[in-house]
Amino acid sequence: MTRLAAMRHPHAGITLISRWITGGEERSRAAADALLDTWSQGADGDVPAARLATHVFVDEDGSGLLIHGQWTSAEDHLAFVREGRAARVGRIDTLVPGIERPGLHRTRPYREVTVDPGRAADVFAFATYDAEAPGRARARADTRAAALTDAAPPGLLGFHLYLTTDGGRVVELAEWAGTADAVAREAVHGPGTRFYRFHGSRSTR
Repeated sequence: MTRLAAMRHPHAGITLISRWITGGEERSRAAADALLDTWSQGADGDVPAARLATHVFVDEDGSGLLIHGQWTSAEDHLAFVREGRAARVGRIDTLVPGIERPGLHRTRPYREVTVDPGRAADVFAFATYDAEAPGRARARADTRAAALTDAAPPGLLGFHLYLTTDGGRVVELAEWAGTADAVAREAVHGPGTRFYRFHGSRSTR
């Protein structure tokens, strides 16, 4: 079953959530496959032990990817960035040149609510919210959780709220049934929300 709770690695110390903008469905799928190939155990012989799981989602309109990565710690990921990221990203960019990477959210899971545990999620909503003031990220996430719990619309299966490690932002990933109305989804999450479908994973256990 495709649900975010099942994707969580038990030893993850940090969750990295980012978007790649590719510009087209064919390019998105090629980039997603190339990314997953770089994390295949034994593919390059240099998969770092600190990388625990990578889950890739393709934008519903085909314009890009959402990447949900789990690592043992922020320090271990930064060591990888210094020592091995450029070569790995270079291999992907050779296959799919011109990918835009607007930023990375370094997060930790904070709250999750399951509305319907028995159904697979077909669509995943991604949104971010500013904390509005220093130290207010938890309060912002609690307010959002209460709003979604009190008025869960048909088709909303669950949602997960993450806090960025700098305390400045809440990252939301919500799970929807494929039968949910697109207008209803947008009403729940607001303008600027991106909707994705699961593409594939690489994980160690």
